[in-house]
Amino acid sequence: MDLIQRTVQDWPVAQMAVMGSSLGGYYARTLCERSGCRAVLLNPAVFPARDLAAHVGMLPMFHAPTQSFEFRAEYLDQLRELQVDRLSHPERCFALIAQGDEVLDWREMRAACIGATLRIVAGSDHGLSDFDEHLPHILHFLQLPIGD
Repeated sequence: MDLIQRTVQDWPVAQMAVMGSSLGGYYARTLCERSGCRAVLLNPAVFPARDLAAHVGMLPMFHAPTQSFEFRAEYLDQLRELQVDRLSHPERCFALIAQGDEVLDWREMRAACIGATLRIVAGSDHGLSDFDEHLPHILHFLQLPIGD
């Protein structure tokens, strides 16, 4: 988060938006709160410290399972420090939430985004394999042109 904040510190907040999926959505939500920018949250993690607590230790890398990395307990504390309990300006957020998310509870995501622009999708999945169908709604929220 420190790196992200340093990277965007001189960006014009009124014209800036961040988008993140899952844990990236958690970071995007935090950055939205801290900077005042808009955010698009795609199946955002809500309580990652709780959800990842069972994974402390050595883990295989997703794209290179023969390699591993250490997920430390202190990372959970760092995630807790980034927790946003309630959106202070929910109008700055758009959340795309799949009821078919097999990783995260869509009801927690919805509750964490009260007041935001919500697009609740019946079905779909954590990876939003039907993302193309939702892109026009995201672009509309961001006030960007919707192509052909």
